[in-house]
Amino acid sequence: MAILLSAGPALLAGEIAPEARRSGYAFMGPDTRAMQDDDTANPGMLFVLDGEALWTKKTGSAEKACANCHGDARGSMKGVAARYPAFEKAVGRPITLDQRINLCRANHQQATPLPYESRDLLALSAFVAHQSRGVAITAGDDPQLKPFVEQGRDLFMQREGQLNLACTNCHDDNFDKHLAGAPITQAQPTGYPLYRLEWQTLGSLERRLRSCMSGVRAQAYDYGAPEFVALELYLMSRARGLPMETPAVRP
Repeated sequence: MAILLSAGPALLAGEIAPEARRSGYAFMGPDTRAMQDDDTANPGMLFVLDGEALWTKKTGSAEKACANCHGDARGSMKGVAARYPAFEKAVGRPITLDQRINLCRANHQQATPLPYESRDLLALSAFVAHQSRGVAITAGDDPQLKPFVEQGRDLFMQREGQLNLACTNCHDDNFDKHLAGAPITQAQPTGYPLYRLEWQTLGSLERRLRSCMSGVRAQAYDYGAPEFVALELYLMSRARGLPMETPAVRP
């Protein structure tokens, strides 16, 4: 592990070249692709519709809706999710889209933050991210984010848990293979929050990361932990140029 972590630039040779990067969609079977492509069959769209309703619903002691500040999400939110996690000056570090939604609730709506993985937070996140469907990911291009991208990359390369595996061992070294019957993808987070058939519901990227950590028998970070934000930032920067797909469908 020490050799792996200290290799620095040499590890770049093992990473997937930008021109070879593929969304998880490319690894899916025809039935899963068809479900994602058809908005009337994609179960994630139910959350998008819920998010659309929440967008115009006044809440908190300020009695404000998201729409009061941001207007029509089809215009104001287009491209927003494609650049998250983004640097937030108020806290001096990157924040995720979920955290941005909760900051807006606390600061502008004077409302209680929504719990991680709650239906309302997933719905709002899905609705906002859906406005960027087809938009190329641009996350990580802010110079202020460089140390956090590097932190996320280190975490991606770091072996964890009783199985002593790193994210890179599956998603750089063994993509296009199968594990327990499921395809191993490149871990390009193009469609979050996404509907996972295994979960039978929509879930965030952090939920997926926690599942991976449990799979290698490692202690998962808490939702919203700086480590998860850095890892999400690295993954999104690694997927730069790929189009957003929210809500994606995966096995």
